Amino acid sequence: MRRVLLTLLLLSAVTGLYAAPQIPTINLTIGAPAEPKDLVNSLNLVVVLTLLVLAPSLILVMTSFLRLIVVFAFLRQAMGTQQTPPTQLLVTLALVLTLFIMEPMGKQAYEQGIKPYMDKKIGYEVAFDRAVEPFKQFMLRNTREADLALFYRIRHLPNPKTEADVTLPILLPAFMISELKTAFEIGFLIFLPFLVIDMVVSSVLMSMGMMMLPPVMISLPFKILIFVLVDGWHLLVGNLVESFK
Repeated sequence: MRRVLLTLLLLSAVTGLYAAPQIPTINLTIGAPAEPKDLVNSLNLVVVLTLLVLAPSLILVMTSFLRLIVVFAFLRQAMGTQQTPPTQLLVTLALVLTLFIMEPMGKQAYEQGIKPYMDKKIGYEVAFDRAVEPFKQFMLRNTREADLALFYRIRHLPNPKTEADVTLPILLPAFMISELKTAFEIGFLIFLPFLVIDMVVSSVLMSMGMMMLPPVMISLPFKILIFVLVDGWHLLVGNLVESFK
């Protein structure tokens, strides 16, 4: 009994010496701002969080990613390699090439908009306009006039007189359908040589009476061999990067 009491006393003493650390609390209550500055800081935080949520979508609609990923999907379909290269690898390659292509625009946006805003020289509205301007010019260079005019007709708006008059809500969908059309044109050119190989292999198999043998099984090694011999990735990536104005 004495040993039990002694043990309890020792445990209580140790617990007293090594008390549990204080866990800080976080206040998530919403209240009225005490000063106008507090409201501006809250709005800036909301804007930043919104941009972070929309960042993946912005990469799709304002950069070269759309054309690249569609062309890579056409290439894999034309070769008939099923899931090789894997989708994750193709998406990663498209992202890396997008960073390479959009790097000059990103630097220009940082120097004109983000850096002055961080130095508190301009407001966030001016910073947004300056940061978006390089990407807007990129989209205008790669958007067909007919696609741009389509959305102006849908909105029943007069055609813009200058590039500065083009607004983002109209430029974004026009840029996307222009990129899709360009990607489909490139995909058609990619399909042609592989289609010829499939037709030749099918004709040879039919002439040999081997109609039950799938032509894709025979043509696939030839497609891969020809693609490697002509250094297909080098040609495709080089022409894709140069296709952006």
